[in-house]
Order: sequence, then C-alpha cells, then structure tokens
Amino acid sequence: MKNIIYALYDNDEMILKEIKRINLLKIKIKNIYSPFPIHGIKLKSPFNIKIFYYGLFGFLISSLITWYSMILDWPQNIGGKPSYSFYLNFPSFIPILFEITIFCTAHFMCLTYFFKCNLYPGSFPKNPDGRTTDDKFLMEIRLYNNIRNFVNFLKTNGVLEISIKK
Repeated sequence: MKNIIYALYDNDEMILKEIKRINLLKIKIKNIYSPFPIHGIKLKSPFNIKIFYYGLFGFLISSLITWYSMILDWPQNIGGKPSYSFYLNFPSFIPILFEITIFCTAHFMCLTYFFKCNLYPGSFPKNPDGRTTDDKFLMEIRLYNNIRNFVNFLKTNGVLEISIKK
C-alpha cells in the first residue's frame, strides 16, 4: 500500500538541501508545492515529451495548411518562385511554419497545465496545504515501506510538520 508523506518547511534553502539528501537515497519526490519558483529543483517534469509532440503537431499542421493553400488550392507566382513545389518554396514558408508551431505548442501547453493542475472551470486545484500559497513549502513523497525510518530521517533537517496519508 502506498503512503503519501507531506513534509512542510518554512525556508526554500532548507527544502533544497532536503531534496538533495533525499535524492542521494534514490527516493522519488512526487511534487513540491511552493509560493514562488525555486531554482535548483531537479524533478522530472511530465511536460517535456508533451512539448515536443505539441511542437511536432504544430509543424505538421502548418506544413499541411501552407502546402494546401499555397501549392494545391491557389498557387501564386510570388517573386518568380515556382508555385508547384513545396520543397522549392520551403525557405519562404519558414516564418509561417515557425509561428504556427510556436502558437500550437504554447496554447496546448497552457491547456495541459490547466488540466494537470485542475485549474479548469468547475474543479478545485490539487493543493494539499493552503499555507503553500503564502509562505510555506511542501514536499510530497510516496513510499511503500520504511515509513518510520524515513520520517526520522526527515526530522533531522528542520521540517516543521510531517503528515502521513494512507
């Protein structure tokens, strides 16, 4: 059975030191809740591969739209360039391909972030402790066993509160 341990801190430097100590034990930290961004936290993001796929989707859609509108549907002679080949006109299409790729990536990432954090209308954000929006820092760790040893380990480095949820 998986147990969720919440460790509450009042200092960002203290939580950074604790993250480094826990990483040395090869224990996975699920999430960090903080009132502001903390630089130096190296947790795996669930968004990395999604960003690539959203950019690839934007590039493919922009290439399809550009090919259809400029080559197939309504070819135009612009600056003496051949209007029958996407390949030969590719350099002139780069700005629109770039812009639509960035547009799709940014908008889909915003939507993904909103759904991941439960920030869409009619939902409640996933925040286990409301004090993290003011001045406290919370670390969420999921463990299967050795909970007592791990709680004792956490108590040695200035944790304010520890709560365990089963």
